[in-house]
Amino acid sequence: MSTFLKVLASRLIFSHAIPSNKAMLLQIYVAMKAMPWYTLLPTLSEHMIENGRTKCFSRISDVGWLPYLLYLSAYLVFVEFGIYWMHRELHDIKPLYKYLHATHHIYNKQNTLSPFAGLAFHPLDGILQAVPHVVALFLLPMHFTTHIALLFMEAVWTANIHDCIHGKIWPVMGAGYHTIHHTTYRHNYGHYTIWMDWMFNTLRDPEEDEAKKS
Repeated sequence: MSTFLKVLASRLIFSHAIPSNKAMLLQIYVAMKAMPWYTLLPTLSEHMIENGRTKCFSRISDVGWLPYLLYLSAYLVFVEFGIYWMHRELHDIKPLYKYLHATHHIYNKQNTLSPFAGLAFHPLDGILQAVPHVVALFLLPMHFTTHIALLFMEAVWTANIHDCIHGKIWPVMGAGYHTIHHTTYRHNYGHYTIWMDWMFNTLRDPEEDEAKKS
């Protein structure tokens, strides 16, 4: 086995974590059905930005680098907080879970998760979880290009946390944490980091889980 494959195998947080072709094809089908609907929110937000209804600015030189970094930090904290609570309420409010979020949680075992599951949502579910990105634009000054880049990163990030390969980079909400979310339903609702789960007592550490099993 090559060194790369050995490293990859060592980072699989659970054994037998390779999904079947059937599971991946279903995830691709659900994701492709939802994809046209996912475009509605960024289309609406860009329309509002171009018509001056948000606090977006077009050039970093309009505010300077220090304010830009402060605004970006505030934006990321707001998005982290907003997505945590949106995700948590999609679980806690039973009709929202039953009619929206359950579509994503049919992938509830390690061998059904793959990067394709990251976009396999009910369309309204996917839109709701992106809403904090747009709400932030009305409350905080934000660089437009950075906002668009972060929306693109959402797709990359959501694929990453569904691949069952735990990066072990604290305090990043890696795939190990998110796999636990899919198997317990009550932990690790966070987005990029574990901070919100730590603050609101919903954090469950994959390495601690593995230590208990060994």
